[in-house]
Amino acid sequence: MSDTTAQSHTDKARAILATSELVFDAAAVQAAVDRVALALNQRFDHAEGTPYPLVLGVMGGAVVFAGQLLTRLDFPLEFDYIHVTRYGVKDHGGKIEWKVEPRADVRGRTVIVLDDILDEGETLAHVKQRLLDMGAAEVLLVVFADKDIGKSKPAVPDLVGLVLPNKFVIGYGMDAYGYWRNLPDIRAIPI
Repeated sequence: MSDTTAQSHTDKARAILATSELVFDAAAVQAAVDRVALALNQRFDHAEGTPYPLVLGVMGGAVVFAGQLLTRLDFPLEFDYIHVTRYGVKDHGGKIEWKVEPRADVRGRTVIVLDDILDEGETLAHVKQRLLDMGAAEVLLVVFADKDIGKSKPAVPDLVGLVLPNKFVIGYGMDAYGYWRNLPDIRAIPI
């Protein structure tokens, strides 16, 4: 990448951040992760001999949420990731493609799917059904954020960290054009 191209990317990223508005600060984000961890810890505080769950992070958006949530969980678990995308028109999803399937056997297991945001719900509905078709005993959808789009969705999360307004958001794993997944807070940007 040339210096000019790198500067252009830097300028674009900074312009996105400059036009953003704070939706949830870093403290609210961490409190939401704590609430999700508490609920999962209570649910999976099993007696001896109970099978431990398989936790699947949906890449790449779930990387921040999954990484921070895992350190707060105090029950045995197995972790893996999946990579599922919807491609189609630039800003609208289309066909669902599995780039990486779970490497662990899901048959007869409780599978916890972690994702950054539940937007329209098509992808997570597909993921849940596919895992059930693969033999999972149960699939729990755990999302850091559920965007309030004003209509029902084909996927209903079992646990939600925060409910977001129907705006394009960045931060805590969510990006705009590849920028700002690394923000510790949640910001809305004009589109």
